[in-house]
Amino acid sequence: MLRITQVDAFTNRPFAGNPAAVCVLPDAAEPAWMQNVAREMNLAETAFLVRRQDGYDLRWFTPAVEVDLCGHATLASAHVLWEDAHLTPSTQARFHTKSGLLTADRRDAWIELDFPATPASPAPAPPGLIQALGIKPRFVGRSRFDYLVEVDSESTVRGLDPDLGALGRVAARGVIVTSRANGGGDAQYDFVSRFFAPQSGVPEDPVTGSAHCALAPYWCDKLGKQSLTGYQASARGGIVRVRLDGSGRVRLAGQAVTVLRGELTADKMAS
Repeated sequence: MLRITQVDAFTNRPFAGNPAAVCVLPDAAEPAWMQNVAREMNLAETAFLVRRQDGYDLRWFTPAVEVDLCGHATLASAHVLWEDAHLTPSTQARFHTKSGLLTADRRDAWIELDFPATPASPAPAPPGLIQALGIKPRFVGRSRFDYLVEVDSESTVRGLDPDLGALGRVAARGVIVTSRANGGGDAQYDFVSRFFAPQSGVPEDPVTGSAHCALAPYWCDKLGKQSLTGYQASARGGIVRVRLDGSGRVRLAGQAVTVLRGELTADKMAS
């Protein structure tokens, strides 16, 4: 039996955060089979894990393509490994991926991921980007994966209604739109963001861990802090705690909750 588990990541309650499917395989699968499963699940990402001596091989697929880095499906994978007793609660989850070794540790009710920082360098906006977003940018930059666009206010981020067809023609995995959060002494978070990736088959991603690998160095530098809390202001919404550790890495912390368990009956591919 191949179990598949759906987890809402970067949230502590069902039907919020970012859903990901997680499948722990007995051995390697054909990429075409994994892509078909991801298309069938029709979630932003489906994660596939295979046990190895020093951790797990981990691959991520959107409904359209395999991706090189995904935060929320890694968080979901670690959650499943501990919840289903593949790992003891005190054991670090170690993932071998296209972005190198990634780790996850339990921190009370939170899971902390160790990811590579992907800072955004100033860059000219590619043709069509600003028009597709319909905003006036304060900053445009390019990270390893995505464009990062700062706008004037949280209300602009929350009210954004981009032309997704036009955005899908921009040459980038995705587009991060961000601003500083509304001020106030009781503010729960420091910055807000949204993430659009129609070219990757994800019109708007609810909560994007990998985007925070660019958001963390950007906002930590602007706000003069090493630790911040971000809120991704999608319809589902989710909270990501970020921390720079000074070695080109970002610690991303979030919570997760299982919402569905099922059995895959489709014939699994020989590798």
